[in-house]
Amino acid sequence: MNELVTGDAVVLGLQPARLPSRALAITIDLAVLLAVFVVLSLGIAVASATLDDAATAAITVASFLLVLVGGPVAVETLTHGRSLGKLACGLRVVRDDGGPIRFRHALVRGAMGAVEILGTFGVVGSIASLVSARGRRLGDVFAGTLVVRERVPAGRAPGTPPPPPWLAGRFAQLDLSGVPDGLWLAVRQYLTRMNQLDAAVREAMAARLATDLAACTGAPVPQGVPAAAYLAAVVNERQVRDVRRVAAASGRGGQDAAPRLVPGDEKGLADRSPESRRDEPGPPGTGRGGTVITGRDQDAAGFGNGAGAGDRAGGGAAGAGAEVRTATGFAPPA
Repeated sequence: MNELVTGDAVVLGLQPARLPSRALAITIDLAVLLAVFVVLSLGIAVASATLDDAATAAITVASFLLVLVGGPVAVETLTHGRSLGKLACGLRVVRDDGGPIRFRHALVRGAMGAVEILGTFGVVGSIASLVSARGRRLGDVFAGTLVVRERVPAGRAPGTPPPPPWLAGRFAQLDLSGVPDGLWLAVRQYLTRMNQLDAAVREAMAARLATDLAACTGAPVPQGVPAAAYLAAVVNERQVRDVRRVAAASGRGGQDAAPRLVPGDEKGLADRSPESRRDEPGPPGTGRGGTVITGRDQDAAGFGNGAGAGDRAGGGAAGAGAEVRTATGFAPPA
């Protein structure tokens, strides 16, 4: 897979689309646009029967540009890079950094497409896509965009790590309505790829994203909570709310309508029976079904508060400079 890397050294798991799939998507789009143009031309011919030839030609050219150039620009702008052909082929146009495109990107792509696709019957666009390492045509190069595959095998799609148990449910009252989609995307991309970053870059990016997220929520990052763990906990809280919203929309009431998203459960969409919930991890410091875990078993389960067996032997105080990480990969606060 030809992965993308942003300026902050974040590796994005996006697969660039190649020429065959892009050609099929463009063929579908052109077929739809040509059908619309033919219908519109027939209507114009009937409406302009009393006009002279010059006026009729001007209206025909204007309708051609409106449909075959303005149409793709409007569709890609409104759908954030997913036209009918791309939707059918599982493709999408994104920026070089993986974000959604805007009007200016779609406008440059549409203007260049009129030259390299319509003007040369796709020859220039095909050659440019074959030469490019990421399958980009000239319109993508000038617009700073890339066509990627949205449909990837589920097993290969990276998921966000679960939050540490000692942060589970801590942000249940946090207001997430003011967080923009772009920031959610950046946080998810960071969490899925943070282990591939240099330690200094990882910490700096986590601190910056945590600051931006705290500014959008209106609540500061709790003191002593690592930035990466804070991001994971807030993302998990949003997933929990999404599950509850989907369950409420399905018409089921009661407590069972909002299944709890436990750490390690990325999907959390399936309702669980009481029997199956006995096998889920309980709150911090508890085991399966909520049984209390103490001593050595607590450290083995990964739910400890940072004190190891050697610390308990010395009175329970953590040694100076000791770094204990939970099963989720996040270190608990000192």
